[in-house]
Amino acid sequence: MTFLTPPFVIAMLTALTIHECSHGLVAWWLGDPTARNEGRLTLNPLAHLDLMGTVMFLFVGFGWAKPVPVDPRYSAHPKRFTTLTALAGPLSNLLLAITTVLVAKLVIYFHIDAGVANAFFVELFADMLSLNLGLMAFNLLPIAPLDGSKILTMFIPARLELQYEDFLSKGPTILLFLLLGEWILNLPILVGWITIIVHPVLLALEKLL
Repeated sequence: MTFLTPPFVIAMLTALTIHECSHGLVAWWLGDPTARNEGRLTLNPLAHLDLMGTVMFLFVGFGWAKPVPVDPRYSAHPKRFTTLTALAGPLSNLLLAITTVLVAKLVIYFHIDAGVANAFFVELFADMLSLNLGLMAFNLLPIAPLDGSKILTMFIPARLELQYEDFLSKGPTILLFLLLGEWILNLPILVGWITIIVHPVLLALEKLL
């Protein structure tokens, strides 16, 4: 199966670019120029795409972008810095999903007819909604290197920091086993996590339509 359709590609590039740029933008607001200095404060998708992650997205429907470099040492409150910069990514995807629904509502309200392009925009809106909510939910998983593990940083008490750092170091291995379990053994762990988060959000968004 391939996801090489124009609406999906546009939605993917938009979701990933805004997500990564948001990390860097919040870090910049908090005094860290690292992302800006490395050219990552941009809406140019080419600055954020990871080759393997993009290929995975196009042929599997799941992938990733290059992480935006941030340096909490620029902040007087590094734990708060880490949490806020990490939260920026999933929050940006939620805002994009809300924007997608609001635009769809305007199209319906004003009876805008795009003719032969209608099918394209319907698919684009659907892909924008599903991709952004999926990225938001997946990145909230509290396993390194995902944003959820960094969002928790501010809430980890000092006495547990070493144990939490040890847990984070095992994150990529844990995530790999979860992905393999999902694909090979059909264990719906990640799908279940995403569903738990996305379902109530979709119910709330339905009220906007």
